Amino acid sequence: MTCDLLIGDSAKVLATLPSDSVDLTVTSPPYDNLRTYNGFAFDFEAIASEIYRVTAVGGVVVWNVGDATVNGSETGTSFRQALFFKDECGFNLHDTMIYRKTGTGACGSNLAYWQAHEYMFVLSKGKPKAVNRIADHKNTSAGRVSSFGRFNKDGVKKDARLRVNPEYSIRQNVWDIHPFASNDNTKHPARFPEQLARDHIVSWSNPGDTILDPFLGSGTTGKMAAQLGRKFIGIEISDEYAGIARARIEAANDNRAPDLFAEAA
Repeated sequence: MTCDLLIGDSAKVLATLPSDSVDLTVTSPPYDNLRTYNGFAFDFEAIASEIYRVTAVGGVVVWNVGDATVNGSETGTSFRQALFFKDECGFNLHDTMIYRKTGTGACGSNLAYWQAHEYMFVLSKGKPKAVNRIADHKNTSAGRVSSFGRFNKDGVKKDARLRVNPEYSIRQNVWDIHPFASNDNTKHPARFPEQLARDHIVSWSNPGDTILDPFLGSGTTGKMAAQLGRKFIGIEISDEYAGIARARIEAANDNRAPDLFAEAA
């Protein structure tokens, strides 16, 4: 599998990619000036529109973002972005998921509860072509026999069938993930959790698909894509972070793909 590492402004680089060429985008953009890519800003609307263009029919975008609190009010930027993707670009808002940060939290004032989550907006261009839901939710009723079926208009169950409840069922759309769980010491102000990237890649793509991260950062999405047998395109405006990403992805693939990178000139 190949990995294209493209350095430059995300909107401009995206404009050079072919239409309908990406199966899944997994990214966590800078938001509300809480994360600055070494002082760089980005044009959200231009990037969102380009992401729609390059996404293949049936493709998915996972947009992980949070909100700052300014003058006592959350900005609501995350929801405005999700609605722009839906109403202006044409994506379906497939799911509004929650990334709950375990073992941490931040409280901006004494007037609110500890902030311990971010949003993961799952957007699709039509019906998702890859849906591989992860079944790791521990069933408290595992081993018990349950009946299921449809009910008629009188409330009587018809087509009733019995089954033994499995040990695990499909997980819910609130994911508990430790934000700092990793086996390396990457220096990046807001590193993407590996489990979050990996689980979304598994959920919304198949081996051989092309994964995009237009805010590559330290390269977590690329690292997970390569480990899972997906092709990858990463865009990063900072030379420093691009170097970090390259090193992480290459280290993860030393024994698999010595010619992993096909870097643009």
